[in-house]
Amino acid sequence: MDWVSGMQKALDYIEENLCEEISIEEAARKACSSVYHFQRVFGILCGRTVGEYIRLRRLTLAGAELAADRIKVIDAAMKYGYDSPDSFTKAFVKFHGITPSRARCPGVSLRSFARLSIKISLEGGTVMNYRIEKKPAMTVTGLQTHLPGVPAGRSQELRDLFKKGETRFVRYAISGMARDVENEYYVISNVDGDGYDLTVGGILPCYFREHMEKTVGRYKELLTSVEIPAQTYVVAETSRGINCMTEHVALRNSVVSEWLPSSGYVLSDAPEVVVIHFPLNSHETNVEKRRADDYVEIWLPIKREG
Repeated sequence: MDWVSGMQKALDYIEENLCEEISIEEAARKACSSVYHFQRVFGILCGRTVGEYIRLRRLTLAGAELAADRIKVIDAAMKYGYDSPDSFTKAFVKFHGITPSRARCPGVSLRSFARLSIKISLEGGTVMNYRIEKKPAMTVTGLQTHLPGVPAGRSQELRDLFKKGETRFVRYAISGMARDVENEYYVISNVDGDGYDLTVGGILPCYFREHMEKTVGRYKELLTSVEIPAQTYVVAETSRGINCMTEHVALRNSVVSEWLPSSGYVLSDAPEVVVIHFPLNSHETNVEKRRADDYVEIWLPIKREG
């Protein structure tokens, strides 16, 4: 069964049960995939986690019902899966910008999050360079944080993490210990319906991992090591240049929406890796020229379908 049509069946199941308890396991079954694969692909194609999509659709319908004066606030909270009117009001204000009771007043403005429909378009065909590569097991050591939403560029939470002086020092220390100042590894793992873990670091020699206490001292408590098993990846890379960080988000989507459906592969239950390459051009004083050779590699773990 084509997994794109399966994803649409999962979306239909979610829409039909917005006023009921929604099982991610059942949605994945509709999509003929594992829960992990379903959540990964949903996030990449739709740009939102499954949990976020459900919340926004429920709040949209709740707003419409309240505006039409067809339901009480307390009944809307229960109908759309909130434990209490207070939690419903908090979520409603965050999305619509007004309280649920205010939404019942004539002429108020509400927000709407439209139902999603997955379509793979054949218009505007593009050329994408990729390779299928088997990589050995590796360990990436670095700073780890849990981020909400889907992996799509650097979120505010990640920017806040990088602004801290001690974390900046640790990143430089990791690069030095790895003897690799030209590459930075971003490992995406533990993807679920609401967010994911992101580890930013490098591949350290065994010596440094075994003697971490001596090499980074008190900063050891900031570090996390992620074990990545031997794995087959589809590897795609951006063009060179200062805009490669922005471009890699669209490339990731293209791999899943254009290449994956006809490849005979599905995403496997393993960490995803993004490698940022910073070839050294230290003699250049102009930032754009110095970063003219920068590029990003995306490693998506795959396995044979079926």
